[in-house]
Amino acid sequence: MTTRNASAYALFDTAVDAQNLIFDTDSYKLSHFTQYPEGTEYVSSYIEPRRAWGQIDHVVFFGLQIELAKLAGEVVTQVMLDEAAPFLRTHGFEIFVEGWQHIIDAHGGRLPVLIEALPEGTIAPVAVPQVRIENTDPACFWLVSYLETRLLRAVWYASTVCSLSHSVMRSIRTRMEMTDGTVDGAEFKLHDFGARGAASADAAAIGGAAHLVNAAGTDTIGGLVVARNVYGADMAGFSIPATEHSTMTAAGVAGECDQMRRFLEVNPTGIIACVSDSYDLMRAIRDYWGGALRKAVLARDGVLVVRPDSGDPVAIVPEVIEALMVQFGYTTNAQGYRVLNDKVRVIQGDGVDQHSILAIMEAMMAQGLAISNIAFGMGGGLLQKLDRDSFGYAMKASAIYRGGAWHDVYKDPVTAKGSKTSRRGKQGVMRSDHGALVARPAANIPQGADALGPVFRDGRILRRQRFEDIRARAWLAA
Repeated sequence: MTTRNASAYALFDTAVDAQNLIFDTDSYKLSHFTQYPEGTEYVSSYIEPRRAWGQIDHVVFFGLQIELAKLAGEVVTQVMLDEAAPFLRTHGFEIFVEGWQHIIDAHGGRLPVLIEALPEGTIAPVAVPQVRIENTDPACFWLVSYLETRLLRAVWYASTVCSLSHSVMRSIRTRMEMTDGTVDGAEFKLHDFGARGAASADAAAIGGAAHLVNAAGTDTIGGLVVARNVYGADMAGFSIPATEHSTMTAAGVAGECDQMRRFLEVNPTGIIACVSDSYDLMRAIRDYWGGALRKAVLARDGVLVVRPDSGDPVAIVPEVIEALMVQFGYTTNAQGYRVLNDKVRVIQGDGVDQHSILAIMEAMMAQGLAISNIAFGMGGGLLQKLDRDSFGYAMKASAIYRGGAWHDVYKDPVTAKGSKTSRRGKQGVMRSDHGALVARPAANIPQGADALGPVFRDGRILRRQRFEDIRARAWLAA
């Protein structure tokens, strides 16, 4: 029989509720309630990025509040438990029915855990904990590890996308300062093209919101929804009318110029972008945009953004900018770099990732082209080409309370030669004398100085963080 909250896409009457919290863990964790030492009452765990990702050695913490919104309130019900027990029995496990029943009966289905974390948007070096979690009911010591799957997933993905976006944006801003003497408009220089390349709509929405911490350009509407619903942003990002190959090739080779003209006519004002490589990119620039349509482009109350979409972007982008300068002219700014006519710009969206963006900008600068001429559309390279190992994210138990005292918990495998040694004891974070965030045992941090502050307790969100504050925090020290 289909449960009330069964997945909307379920096709059979035997469907189970895909949103049942009891299902959202790794299967082997179903057996862990029997594995802790006798007398265990509390477990303290932490989440941290353990290592740098290439040249990115600082991480922007983001995304936990999205998960807390899902964990708040009554999240375990009798219906869920009655459904999960027989379903998981056929999977090979007798689940901890008594433990879940205790959460339902004693806590009204609310999770008895305390989650403490850095303020979202905080930039910290790798190897600094971002989250600490422990149970608040000694009967639920097993729950901390049970929640690892979803908590770690929530933190690593959003924070990794946010950190990647932040790093790329910082490289763009740095080079804009060098070539333009200003970062005006930088927030629109890295546009999120990643929705269709993400693993799921949920991933696109979370990753899209993470990017918007650093920039204001996006085509991922789900990210805007998350930014509003979870973080209170009125409108976190913006986009513009743009073509794709299906529209620009709809009239065939002979009709391409007419399609471009029509695009200009139906968009007489504002910024618009047109993919221009459907057949012959340089012909489109020379004969269409810079020829038959040149007067219309210059007469518009707005900017035409030309989009090449094939070839080696490191070579193509400077070539396209140079070709547009021939047709529309340019100026040389005070920094000695050339800037296109204000009516024309370029966006590169093909073959774009953190490495190619740097290579493209270096090639432009070598030819005396200002970075203000270009914007980038980043798709799979922004939302998909990363994983938990990019920063080595992990959630580890570091302390267990039993027998009236806290005991260290850690691993130190000889075969890993120190690369997988985990922290021991309850973990905390504080600022050093130099102002940098550093990991410290919680017991060694003065009262009130721990940067990990309470955000969730017993089913209630304790601190609601707003998007504008997260943005400001992320760029305070950038």
